[in-house]
Amino acid sequence: MTSTINELPTPTANSAPLGITAGSDGALWFTENAANAVGTVTTTGLFTEYPVPTPNSGPAEITAGPDGALWFTESNTDTVGRIATDGTVTEYPVLSSGAYPWGITAGPDGALWFAEPGASNIGRIATDGTVTEYPVPTFGAYPLSIAAGSDGALWFTEVLSGSIGRIATDGTVTEYPVPALDSLPIGITAGPDGALWFTDAGAAQIGQVTTAGVFTGYNLTDPVLPFPWGITAGPDGALWFTETYGNDVGRITTSGTISELPVPTFGASPLEIATGSDGNLWFTENVASQIGQVIP
Repeated sequence: MTSTINELPTPTANSAPLGITAGSDGALWFTENAANAVGTVTTTGLFTEYPVPTPNSGPAEITAGPDGALWFTESNTDTVGRIATDGTVTEYPVLSSGAYPWGITAGPDGALWFAEPGASNIGRIATDGTVTEYPVPTFGAYPLSIAAGSDGALWFTEVLSGSIGRIATDGTVTEYPVPALDSLPIGITAGPDGALWFTDAGAAQIGQVTTAGVFTGYNLTDPVLPFPWGITAGPDGALWFTETYGNDVGRITTSGTISELPVPTFGASPLEIATGSDGNLWFTENVASQIGQVIP
């Protein structure tokens, strides 16, 4: 791969950036899990950080909401946060104790949908803060990441059950076991082909599942356990993903051709990845406390 990676340190050292998404203002917004903050970086590299009001909240994933704000999960405090582009934060508690809310995405119904791995629930929060929770049928499934599918439903990974789940906006859940041996699905995103694409850390694969529940797996070639984590649809019609242990950013076409690009900082631990308004890929480096930019 001939792409270039640039790395930008966060203003706060050891901030442990985790989730990242493109905001309505054209900047990238990210969580700082260890710094208890939400950060933003413009496509020219200018940073701003906003503290989360609740101490030690463990900001995790973040997504752009239908209201122009950013919505994020606070994993340690069973809370979903909303941050306006001016930095104003509002916090809404979820219904279950020990929910450990993690993945979050905008749904087709104008609400935000999120995963509660600690409670084995999928949650829904309206933009007015009203929360509803739906149990995942498999107890202890550990739903982690969630994405809106082309079929009008939400799709999510079940880390400990080795399955991909689907939840309709009426709360009906269907589960599809991943056929790969030792499956450990982590990240998930909608692909340009209408299917869902996910990272499988246990099988060292990138997986594809159609909305009919048909699976295909593509093996990664990293000689060490790559532990793929985040995945997003790129501006080029391919899927882009991170390899947390492999310390790479990868690209897979919808036909399954994989290429990998090493992250310059050794042991950076790349986690989540998103497409920016500049047409580049942006990702978090959790251990290095940097934001990476891939110029395809």
